[in-house]
Amino acid sequence: MNRLKEKYLKEIVPSLQKKYNYKSVMEVPKLEKIVVNIGVGDATTNSKLLDAALNDLELITGQKPVVTKARKSIAGFHVREGQSIGCKVTLRGEAMYNFLDKLVTIGLPRVRDFRGVSGKSFDGRGNYTLGIKEQLIFSEIEYDNVVKVRGMDIVLVTTAKTDEEAFDLLEELGIPFRK
Repeated sequence: MNRLKEKYLKEIVPSLQKKYNYKSVMEVPKLEKIVVNIGVGDATTNSKLLDAALNDLELITGQKPVVTKARKSIAGFHVREGQSIGCKVTLRGEAMYNFLDKLVTIGLPRVRDFRGVSGKSFDGRGNYTLGIKEQLIFSEIEYDNVVKVRGMDIVLVTTAKTDEEAFDLLEELGIPFRK
């Protein structure tokens, strides 16, 4: 079993249950899934950039990404409906905990001038979104093979009903929030 999942079951569940007076263990919020998304706006002119992003995302998450397509045409961005403009991966179960562990212990500490992540990026329903400026913080990415440095969005979806519950859950899972 993954180190983080074990910590969740043995330490986090009892502490959250005590703090919020949950009657059942099933009421305790848990991490449901992690969605990692890379937007490749320049793929409209050069399709090789999308292939590079797909490759990077597969190396980082260990799972094959899905190509995302534009829902509607936007002339100002030179985007047509149905055009490939990014890629994403949805991680659940063991892969999700492995990725979160890697993000917290290896990825985030490698960010330049890192002082913690913002505590304001909750959506009101207990989900947290985190933006990363470059894919180089992950040890799987070799600097020499990078076609273009690009950022990514990481969405942590929880079963928490409020942002406060989600904040406590994520903090106990090791997300370094800014003080």
